[in-house]
Amino acid sequence: MKRIALFPGSFDPFTNGHYDVVMRGSNLFDEVVVAIGNNSSKQRYIPVDRMFEVMTRLFEGQPNIRVTTFKGLTAEYAREIGAQFLLRGLRNTTDFEYENTIAQANRHVNHDLESVFLITSPHLAAISSSIIREIHRFGGNVDEFIPFRFSEIADSVG
Repeated sequence: MKRIALFPGSFDPFTNGHYDVVMRGSNLFDEVVVAIGNNSSKQRYIPVDRMFEVMTRLFEGQPNIRVTTFKGLTAEYAREIGAQFLLRGLRNTTDFEYENTIAQANRHVNHDLESVFLITSPHLAAISSSIIREIHRFGGNVDEFIPFRFSEIADSVG
């Protein structure tokens, strides 16, 4: 059976920390599905369709990584695509507390879904999408925190 891991997130924007988790996960699983969640109650900084385009190009040469978008419950989407594993990155103990709660809820919805946590590489632990958005919002250069040039998506930032 093919071992499929789902790596869901808002990825607003997709960071070097996210990229690190995906690449490390691609060595552990047959396929990693990087899924951009579309939460209608959240105001996005970068539109989903634009982030999808950039991320798809980013992983073009990786045959076992694909990028998708989804709406609804993560655990249900995992079932829909046949993912047995939910891949998540942990930067600190605060992330662990949050992710542990989410993992329990996901397991309740989808009993076959196993959460797998990768500890963030130390040099990337301080990076978060919200910090990147804040730096960019006030005119700072964020290219060292993301695996693409921010100018690739700048025209769509709202």
